[in-house]
Amino acid sequence: MFSPLALTQALPFLPLAQGTIDYEVERRGEPGLIDVVLDESATKVMLVNNGLIAVPKGQGAAVDYDAAKIRPALIPGMYVRDDLARHRDITAIFLGTDRNGAAPRTHFVALDITRAVSAVPADEHGVDHGFGDDDGSLVSRAARQFDWVDLRGFAPHVGSRDAGLATSAVTVSIWHNRQRFCPCCGAPVEAALAGWAQRCTNAADGNRILFPRIEPAVITAIVDGSDRLLLQHNTAWKGNLYSVSAGFVEAGENLEHAARREAKEETGITLGEVKYLGSQPWPFPASLMMAFKARALTTDIHVDHEETGTAQWFTRDEFTNAMITGRIAVPGKATIARYMLEEWYGQPLQ
Repeated sequence: MFSPLALTQALPFLPLAQGTIDYEVERRGEPGLIDVVLDESATKVMLVNNGLIAVPKGQGAAVDYDAAKIRPALIPGMYVRDDLARHRDITAIFLGTDRNGAAPRTHFVALDITRAVSAVPADEHGVDHGFGDDDGSLVSRAARQFDWVDLRGFAPHVGSRDAGLATSAVTVSIWHNRQRFCPCCGAPVEAALAGWAQRCTNAADGNRILFPRIEPAVITAIVDGSDRLLLQHNTAWKGNLYSVSAGFVEAGENLEHAARREAKEETGITLGEVKYLGSQPWPFPASLMMAFKARALTTDIHVDHEETGTAQWFTRDEFTNAMITGRIAVPGKATIARYMLEEWYGQPLQ
């Protein structure tokens, strides 16, 4: 019997799994690297605040329009040197170097200003917010000078370089803001290795180096012998959003086992063959989504009514009709789930 997985190919494009930047990992341990890089005339700085990315004023609403193009507000490095010295709560992250352009090569640094301001933007559409007293620094003027957008709205509208820069900047900055103390001894931590690590300040405990935690998750497009796709609506989702099976990998299990376990727990479906499709980071706050396509050995659906409210098999015609009539909504353009649906559907989703 012909398997519906036989012609499945790896996903060719994922918006948060891009990047043309050389990380220059070997430089991260250089003393004073951030200061050295900011002194170079070609260096550009990306601002991050509470997981949001700075874009030029007026571009914040562009994420609502499919055809709109936006760009990050990249600031010359020399403009932020004084701010970095003045605001000790700013976290600087060396993102790497663009080696594709003409000389001089462009270095990129992210500055997370979350803890340096007294308030943060509450939405992603450019509303002005108070940042406390204006001390003349860029940080104090940031809310008025820029719009702030969420990575999920930003990445589908920019090129691979900027999507990769923003994904790294948001991922690492969220980790710094969520982990302010050593998980082993409770001492305060400080940024290390050009922002890609933390150092515990407890000398008596060895000043251990800490690296960002990543939470692995599997996401699985399940098809049956007739190539119907199983979609489900989770109880935590608003509206009529439907997507594919997903869940976190548990300690001690491999990815395929996690995919089979999640499908069984959520929908009662038993999976057979499982095929890898691709992966992308999902920094909300720290997931790595690993995508699979799997063949169902059973088709009777039994949802748990706790995590999954309802689930249904769809032919392509049924899926098309459900989208057109508005009975179901599909995942956004930054999600890996959307590209998994497109792989099965055979064409882009509108």
